[in-house]
Amino acid sequence: MPKRRGRVDVYVDGAPAFDVARSIASTHGLRPGMPIAREQIEAIVAADVRRQALDVAGAMLARRPRSEREVRQRLKQHKFEPALVDETVRKLVSAKLLDDAEFARSWTESRDRTSPRGQRLIVQELRANGVEAGVAQEAASAVSDEDAAYRLAARRLRSLERLEHDAFRNRLGAYLQRRGFGWDVCRATVARCWRELGRDAAEEETAGL
Repeated sequence: MPKRRGRVDVYVDGAPAFDVARSIASTHGLRPGMPIAREQIEAIVAADVRRQALDVAGAMLARRPRSEREVRQRLKQHKFEPALVDETVRKLVSAKLLDDAEFARSWTESRDRTSPRGQRLIVQELRANGVEAGVAQEAASAVSDEDAAYRLAARRLRSLERLEHDAFRNRLGAYLQRRGFGWDVCRATVARCWRELGRDAAEEETAGL
């Protein structure tokens, strides 16, 4: 198997014993021909595994913010021991590289910008990612359901504008409900969009909106 970049082989008694990150080898002062005790080997291997766990987590966090649960799951997938998973997460939290509150804010902002949805659905998504209920609710509260529903509905008007009122109301209302908006918000948004299409206001009143 090709050697991963940045790693070196360590030989014991002339035979390859293990490989470690070059930085770990340097930190422990490994050099050709030096004697090495079993305790040293165990310490070096343990340090290398800790480095690998941090590298896996760091690669995740470099792409986008992640929740603590996501990082834990990824480390477990890589077969790191539970104690090491806990240690790695503690280090990342201490370094402020892992922060569920910041993750929740980033998630909420991204959702609201690219695919608006109601606070209720945002909270559900954050909870599914392991964010505590209070933290999830606080992040989602930054979203205005009324504004988000209107922005989402506006994207669908072209495909719905030729429908009669009942069909327009049912299809747009159901779409908004699936995106986590309450019925009061859905009803108000449907009525607003219908009026903006310049359709018959009397038809709207007859339908009870």
